Amino acid sequence: MKINNALEKHFEELGDDHASAAQDTPLRKDAFVLSDEEKIESIKGNVTQIMQTLGLDLEDDSLKGTPNRVAKMFVQEIFAGLHPKRKPKSSTFSNKYKYGEMLVEKNITLYSTCEHHLLPIVGKAHVAYISKGTVVGLSKMNRIVDYYAKRPQVQERLNIQIVRELQEVLGTEDVACVIDAKHLCVNSRGIRDIESSTVTAEYGGKFKDEAVRREFLDYINIDTKF
Repeated sequence: MKINNALEKHFEELGDDHASAAQDTPLRKDAFVLSDEEKIESIKGNVTQIMQTLGLDLEDDSLKGTPNRVAKMFVQEIFAGLHPKRKPKSSTFSNKYKYGEMLVEKNITLYSTCEHHLLPIVGKAHVAYISKGTVVGLSKMNRIVDYYAKRPQVQERLNIQIVRELQEVLGTEDVACVIDAKHLCVNSRGIRDIESSTVTAEYGGKFKDEAVRREFLDYINIDTKF
């Protein structure tokens, strides 16, 4: 099975350093040789082995369907953003109102997965841009956040990927994103600090200016300086 054109283009852009590129999700070149159905079947077997190793009785009515449910969840839901074919189409429109101030979409619900422990990351993303002649539908900003969140992630990379995608879609560097999220690898294991959250930010173009950045943070009511 051939790797799709979008993925080939992705790896051509990354060159030989794709495995260690900090801003890109590390993917093998054969990442999408298997179909979704083949991946589900393979993961189902792996989850079965894990559960059996833990000593669980997979003949129990409550557990017998778990391997299949987990496999489908991995491929079709929480890691669905790994596949380029699921990338949202972001149609742009002329800024006919000549609106020249920043547009802010705040409190975008974010569900992702920590790539170190495969535990949930849950929080909010706040995204802003200043138009250079084009605008994007508001829901597309949410969809872009959701697409890049649906993969094994580190929060810093997620920030960068969201901003970079919107910069490309809108044809402007003037994009910013702040994420405030809880990591269950901190909240539910290890130190088990249920109160702490992680805040990261990525600023492009005019948002690197302190006054513009402060305006954005005032909009989203975050006092921390970045």
